[in-house]
Amino acid sequence: MIYNFDEPINRRGTYSVKWDGGDLIKEMGLTERYDEDTIPLFTADMDLPAPQPVVDALYATVDHRIFGYSIFPEEYYSAIQNWFARKHDWTIQKEEIVYCPGTVLAVNKVVTAFTDAGDGIIIQRPSYPPFASAVEGNERVLLNNHLKQDEAGKYQIDFEDFEENAKLGSTKMFILCNLHNPTGRIFSDEYLIRLSDICRENNVLLVADEIHGDIVRKDSQFTPVAALVQDTAHIITLTAINKTFNVAGLHCSNIIITNPDRRAQFKNELGMQMPSPFTIAALIAAYNEGDEWLEQLNGYLDDTVDFTASFLKENMPKVQFQIPEGTYVMWLDFSGYGLSPEAVHDRIYNKANVLLEDGDMFGEDNRGFQRICLPSPRPLIKEVLERISAQFEDLK
Repeated sequence: MIYNFDEPINRRGTYSVKWDGGDLIKEMGLTERYDEDTIPLFTADMDLPAPQPVVDALYATVDHRIFGYSIFPEEYYSAIQNWFARKHDWTIQKEEIVYCPGTVLAVNKVVTAFTDAGDGIIIQRPSYPPFASAVEGNERVLLNNHLKQDEAGKYQIDFEDFEENAKLGSTKMFILCNLHNPTGRIFSDEYLIRLSDICRENNVLLVADEIHGDIVRKDSQFTPVAALVQDTAHIITLTAINKTFNVAGLHCSNIIITNPDRRAQFKNELGMQMPSPFTIAALIAAYNEGDEWLEQLNGYLDDTVDFTASFLKENMPKVQFQIPEGTYVMWLDFSGYGLSPEAVHDRIYNKANVLLEDGDMFGEDNRGFQRICLPSPRPLIKEVLERISAQFEDLK
């Protein structure tokens, strides 16, 4: 089946946070302006249709007409195991899989299950905002192993600083984001093994958020950290179909915990979680029949990233960026315009009426950056870029 990702799909009136959540978005302080002309590209869900096998599986679930309490069939676990075996050469045992309704919930639960108030937790800013919230909101101490840009502008890990933080007696956890959000970096196997070794040697639990792991650019390769090392007792991996197949509203994350004691502790902290029959049907269909769709999606995103890069170079050359190795976000540096972050925000959010995410949400030292999410029909991306560039024309 050939998918037409250029097809516009009207999401207004479908309970969409992006397209219907204007009041909530303004209450959260993301923007001052939100109206029927606003184009929101701030959150990581797609304005693209899900795989047809997933849609068909959901229709079949509806046709049954009864939506009671559900259990996980063997097909659920085997779909997960087969996907990661063939896509990432990673062998997962059935008993290692723990269902969780969402990744943000999982991050919070691993924090409360395995650390105490006052313990240190390492994150790598610029960082997905809920990581910091999970640390500080649960009265833990945030330790920032800040990613540094090299001469080419590519983000790199400061291993000396990371090891210093890991050696602190109060440090109990490291939350890794790979593929990295918002920079789009895929950390090399060598880097991942080194991070794992440092954590293991210092009794630091490595929590790997790898939910973007299937969204990779051409010539890039992703490997789960747990697939690279022999000893995985100190690793907890967060996986999900949400980002890959655009089914975030179905609440389906799967947490891989090889250590049985830690797995039991996490389950106890999480409490009983029962899935929706829609969740079960969607995962089985996505992992068993979603390969063709994902291949087309990644090709479409490759072209969208290339289009965005070309547009910016031609029309907004003062915006600095790196081509992401994975994810569907781009991390844009507007500091070349010499404007305050507030002035940049005003031109984009209020005048262009485009909703992105301000860099300071990912850490205060990222003021001047903007994160844009690109998994929308390319004509819509073109309109967004044209709106924004028009507001910076006087500074070109």
